Amino acid sequence: MAEKKRWLPPMEQAPSPFQLAMMALSLISVVVVLMLTFAKLDTETRRLLLFVDASICTIFISYFFINLFRADDKRHYIKHNWIDLVASIPAIEPLRMARLFQILRVIRLLRMTRSIIVPMMKQRRQATLASLLVALVTLLTFASVLILIVESGEPGSNIHTAEEAIWWALVTISTVGYGDHYPVTTIGHVIGGIVIVCGVSFFGVISGYMASIFIAPDESEKLDTQSEEIRSDLHHVLHRMEQNQATLLQEVTELKQQLKQQLKQGKSLE
Repeated sequence: MAEKKRWLPPMEQAPSPFQLAMMALSLISVVVVLMLTFAKLDTETRRLLLFVDASICTIFISYFFINLFRADDKRHYIKHNWIDLVASIPAIEPLRMARLFQILRVIRLLRMTRSIIVPMMKQRRQATLASLLVALVTLLTFASVLILIVESGEPGSNIHTAEEAIWWALVTISTVGYGDHYPVTTIGHVIGGIVIVCGVSFFGVISGYMASIFIAPDESEKLDTQSEEIRSDLHHVLHRMEQNQATLLQEVTELKQQLKQQLKQGKSLE
């Protein structure tokens, strides 16, 4: 069984939140590649999907080199993660399908992991950042693609190009609403409303996350406090042990004296 899976990198640890985020982005990128390959798309929609694909590839490449820089054994890391670098090249279309191997690798990782919730709860900050990254890419991708498909070619529409669709999605997610680009169809209004609600939730999570960083005590402060508490507890325990030892020694001395007195009394009676 192990011989058949040699082409998959070995997985020995539970998945980190960012590994799960990369899996989710890999799924999105594979959908984008399949649409580019098999779907009949107009020029602007195709350009938009290429922008999305290039953005996801930039995230993949950044993640790869960050991990490579942090790895102790860089040769070992490249040996077991080279497929990530190959799948992150946006210019060569056949290599994009290599992202399927990324998904298979993480699926194997998930099957080997009994519990994912516990590691996620232990790494809340990393899980929050990973979730925000996936949410932003997913929302931008689907919002811009859908609004371009719905609005392009409609009478009175002002969203006709990939750049205009991406700009509209960014402005709507941020709830700024410049008004230079807006939907004119009913379906476009529905999409815009959904994006606005998601954007409010998205930035609400960011605000809460930033507040937790400034309000919550630093990890080093927590460690110092815990170390001080442990030292204080040890000091009290040692002090009590010394008191108990002194009490025991005193009692032993008193018992010896009592035994001596009893022995003397016994000899005097004889």
